[in-house]
Amino acid sequence: MTKRILILSILCSLFYTQIHAQQIEWKTIEQAAKTDSKSNAKLYFVDFYTTWCGWCKRMDRETFNDPVVAKILNTYYLPVKFNAEGSSEFSWLGTKYSNIATAPGARPATHSFAKAVLGVQIGFPSFVIFNSDQTKLTIIQGYQPADELIMALWYFASGDNKRYSYDSYRKIFNKEIRPTMNKKLGLKTNNSQD
Repeated sequence: MTKRILILSILCSLFYTQIHAQQIEWKTIEQAAKTDSKSNAKLYFVDFYTTWCGWCKRMDRETFNDPVVAKILNTYYLPVKFNAEGSSEFSWLGTKYSNIATAPGARPATHSFAKAVLGVQIGFPSFVIFNSDQTKLTIIQGYQPADELIMALWYFASGDNKRYSYDSYRKIFNKEIRPTMNKKLGLKTNNSQD
């Protein structure tokens, strides 16, 4: 009987954790494009993905399910999912973007917004961070484990990109920056003195 109670309590706690895990509040590109930059103090994080991209799906399964990644994105960014081969039509900084029709049976064309933003660096997944005025800050390419993405997100969200080069930031992040980040986010730290 005690084994059943133990198993039941473990299952209940796993279920509770799944229900209460923070999820990223993704927006569409159309929603993001309509956001008034004068009233939006958040940065934009745009996930350029395709439906056929295995690494994109792994990002969704692993990295974007990390509660710290979700907390940073929801708090400091306007997170956007953008199908780089989709058919959406919108304006970004006064320029209209759309996707040309693809011949039947052919792989969809790359959307004009993906081409304009990523330039010659088209690859998936790609992530672009924009200022609150929708101007591009940086491009991050390829699969990103949660810890790597957390560091990159915090680098821009905290304003540390104005004080440190990314290489020097990488060297001090876990020891000097992460404890402060954890406190600001209300997260428990591994340091017993906190």
